[in-house]
Amino acid sequence: MSSPDIAGIVENSRELDRLRKEQEVVLLDINKMHKKLQSTPEVVEKPGDNSLSRLKMLYTQAKELSESEVNISTQLLGQLDALMPSGTPGQHRRRIAEGNEQKKKRMKADSDVSRLSPSLRNLLDSLASLKGEQVAARVTQEDAEKDEWFIVKVIHFDKETREFEVLDEEPGDDEESSGQRKYKLHMSHIIPFPKRADPTNAQDFPLGKHVLAVYPGTTALYKATVVQTRKRKTDDYVLEFDDDEEEGSLPQRLVPYHRVVPLPEGHRQ
Repeated sequence: MSSPDIAGIVENSRELDRLRKEQEVVLLDINKMHKKLQSTPEVVEKPGDNSLSRLKMLYTQAKELSESEVNISTQLLGQLDALMPSGTPGQHRRRIAEGNEQKKKRMKADSDVSRLSPSLRNLLDSLASLKGEQVAARVTQEDAEKDEWFIVKVIHFDKETREFEVLDEEPGDDEESSGQRKYKLHMSHIIPFPKRADPTNAQDFPLGKHVLAVYPGTTALYKATVVQTRKRKTDDYVLEFDDDEEEGSLPQRLVPYHRVVPLPEGHRQ
């Protein structure tokens, strides 16, 4: 057994320990968020609350850490197998396959923490119910420096991977092809619109609040500021969009309440 081989095994073992410690921290944070949502579920309805976006971020971290653990474990299995020539090739293959299967099961168990939290199960069920509806989606184009937000139609939501399959029904003129485009996006890249048929559940944004809204006459969403609130639940918002300057001032534009959503934390556009 050569020293470089041993060094590689030791390095991967340390990385595996580090990943598991990070997972423990993230899972503790997830459990804290679960308790918060279970004890005070109404907190998510408060303006400016980021509990759900924070929970989404934690689940994204947990999934990435779990996948990294599987990759490092697979590397370790290969390193150990190369240094243990005893047994038939078939036995080696079986050992690796069994190890990979165990890791896959563990990853699935980690990613399915939703079974521990009724509130999260409800969240995933509500996301799955968005099939066929239009939502706001954040897409990072390969040739773009900033994220783009636009309206897409939900085709499917995978509860296990937390991914949406969506359809851009009206791609812009600058697209390579004029056909509709599909994307697979993590649920943290999706914001459901308020129900047009049920304005009572639409969030009320106060004067001066920064929001994300569909620019009139387009399917794109941009950062805007509320300059006139709704008097009635069915009223439109009056907004000023950033960088929408005309003759030295920002024009005030009417936007339907069901095309206005909270500005995501850390928004860049």
